[in-house]
Amino acid sequence: MKISTRLREIAERLPTGCKFADIGSDHGLLPIYAIKQGIALSAVAGEVNEGPLEAARRGVLSHGVQDKIAVRKGDGLAVIEAGEVDTITISGMGGALIASILADGVTKLAGVKRLILQPNMAEGAVRRWLLEQNWLITDEIILEEDGKIYEIITADRQEEAKQQNDVLYAKRSLGIEIPQEWLLELGPLLINKPNEVFFKKWNSELSKLLRIYESILKSAEKEISDSKAAQVKQKANELEAILQCLQKVKP
Repeated sequence: MKISTRLREIAERLPTGCKFADIGSDHGLLPIYAIKQGIALSAVAGEVNEGPLEAARRGVLSHGVQDKIAVRKGDGLAVIEAGEVDTITISGMGGALIASILADGVTKLAGVKRLILQPNMAEGAVRRWLLEQNWLITDEIILEEDGKIYEIITADRQEEAKQQNDVLYAKRSLGIEIPQEWLLELGPLLINKPNEVFFKKWNSELSKLLRIYESILKSAEKEISDSKAAQVKQKANELEAILQCLQKVKP
């Protein structure tokens, strides 16, 4: 069974023998693959939209895994009961939405030991939620597929998570200090092993900030634009300095 590199990387981070829920499962490819490969014991494919839901049901039946995968219609974590699964995957959504899904369904996280999250944007919102809820990020990767860049964040529930997070998000010194706010955006583990995709993404983000800065300078509302321009320029300067330091220390 062929699946995308992105989904395969998520599947490889599932604990062997897990019972997991794939939220926003679309066509159910990840659960089907995980069951067929012998990675997971059982899965719940949750989907709110009727079209993908029916496609997932057909896929599960055609692969003969209907006894191991439950396809359920519902919003977010409403498709599972507390204690039903030990791992949750959420991919292909904005970071703010993923954080909201987790926050709204926090009571359903009882018994869940691992979260594997792939936000399409606003990764910092996901990391902030994990930090505030004492989940420890144990793995981060960044990859490019079909012209799109993806980050996959794996977080585990651990007894010493708070203390370990204090270390993980302590200010880093790489010639300059990297504060917690930037660690949340860039990834506290990704900056330890920045690859070409990492630099491609963040150099693009730097270019966007500089374009926004130039646009604000041309605004007619001078008093507002001066203040906003200064904020954007400061952020751009900070990012540029961090990237320059990371280029010097990259593997």
